[in-house]
Amino acid sequence: MQTIRIKSSSTDAAERARTGPGRDLSPLLAGAATAVGATGALLALTDEGSPLRGPFTLFFLLAAPAAAIAAALRGLDPFGRTLASLAGAVVVNMLVAQGMLAVHRWSVRGGVVVVTALSVLLLLGVLLRPADRILGRIGKVRSRS
Repeated sequence: MQTIRIKSSSTDAAERARTGPGRDLSPLLAGAATAVGATGALLALTDEGSPLRGPFTLFFLLAAPAAAIAAALRGLDPFGRTLASLAGAVVVNMLVAQGMLAVHRWSVRGGVVVVTALSVLLLLGVLLRPADRILGRIGKVRSRS
């Protein structure tokens, strides 16, 4: 799949660089999403009776694998990456639920733990991938000399 790059005009760059009320809110939204997801996971694991437990846990179960999959798909355009990562998150959740039901070990806590573990493993695989490439290149350089 080929991505077409479009040059942005200088006014777009100047508009993004400005400070004030119109500045980029991405870091703030990412921090809020992390806080909501972590709260949802903690509420599910501690079995609290909060009314926010359900929505926050659902957000965590969608956001954790989606973020890990989105990190693995950094070559796609933003819309395609978002769509693919959300679809992948739904698939991960469904496979975890189906697997737990098949072995008769279904629990909310177990589902949250398994989805968290799979998300962390996928994210670690993405983070360690450049190290493998660098180590592989070093090994090729040493074998040539």
